[in-house]
Amino acid sequence: MTAASLLVFDLDGTLIETAPDLTASLNTVLALEGLPHADVFRARSMIGHGARAMIVQALKDLEEPASDARVDRLLAVFLDHYEANIAVASHPYPGLLDALDRLSDAGWQFAVCTNKRAPLAVKLLDALDLSARFQTIAGPDTFGVAKPNPNHLLRTIARAGGQADRAIMVGDSRTDVDTARAAATPVIGVDFGYTEVPMQEIGPDLLISHYEELEAAVDRLSRPWAA
Repeated sequence: MTAASLLVFDLDGTLIETAPDLTASLNTVLALEGLPHADVFRARSMIGHGARAMIVQALKDLEEPASDARVDRLLAVFLDHYEANIAVASHPYPGLLDALDRLSDAGWQFAVCTNKRAPLAVKLLDALDLSARFQTIAGPDTFGVAKPNPNHLLRTIARAGGQADRAIMVGDSRTDVDTARAAATPVIGVDFGYTEVPMQEIGPDLLISHYEELEAAVDRLSRPWAA
């Protein structure tokens, strides 16, 4: 492939299993309010919507008030705790590093397009010694837009030095699929991430269950580029 061939990854639930540290921060916030832990499944399914949404949903599930003032206060505590404990249990998904190595050898470059704030995304990937693998790491604060706005993806591609017609999105949720569709970019879904609706039902162009399947999926979607 050419050097311009670019894989753009979502972060939470796609590249990195971050749920343990995110839910730990959520439960820390709830405990400070004298509340029980959040439902694990519900918390995981809300990760792609951001920390505020996780807090709001947890409060609603516990039949607790979720006023803007309360959520703002809890969000500040959440972010402080999470930043200080960002990679305690978070880790790359199995097979990811080997897949990136092989695809890099084949000429692919990589970028991250995440709705996690960029400084936190960089800090997480730094802690896991992964940042250098990506041409750019773009959060909603990077361009002032967030997925599913297609400009988040398109501007990430441009910032990474890629071409929109030679890029593939990899993600774990409807937000990622909707973003890719709006940007006219092929999309590979992973079925091990954080989503309320199974990825099989969302309908990405291709679906993988392990990163050892990524190369074949990338090869299949990129074949028309060589035509």
